[in-house]
Amino acid sequence: QVHLVQSGGGSVQAGGSLRLSCAASGYTSSSRCMAWFRQAPGQEREGVATIAPGGGSTYYADSVKGRFTISRDNAKNTVYLHMNSLKPEDSAMYYCAAHAEAWPRNWGCGMSKDTYNYWGQGTQVTVSS
Repeated sequence: QVHLVQSGGGSVQAGGSLRLSCAASGYTSSSRCMAWFRQAPGQEREGVATIAPGGGSTYYADSVKGRFTISRDNAKNTVYLHMNSLKPEDSAMYYCAAHAEAWPRNWGCGMSKDTYNYWGQGTQVTVSS
């Protein structure tokens, strides 16, 4: 049974930093695209960042480019989201997600939530001004 367990997050003032972690179990995540999404109250869930199975190809939403970094440690079956220069508009519930199927190691991964079948439990990030 596949599980994605998230940790990290919390509350921070604008300009601060946070790190989110997502540990996978029940399968080997190293062959799959991983991603972070977020959802603010009353809004659609939106993609934040994706990372290829090999870790060499990443993709970011324009709103976080240059401030957020996605990374993965395949030996630990864990993906991370490092968030710097946080803004109040970054406040949301953050979710990690994984493709159901294996993906070529260095191919870029898309950000359509419909292609991600496994989801973490969510973790709240609140940025105050």
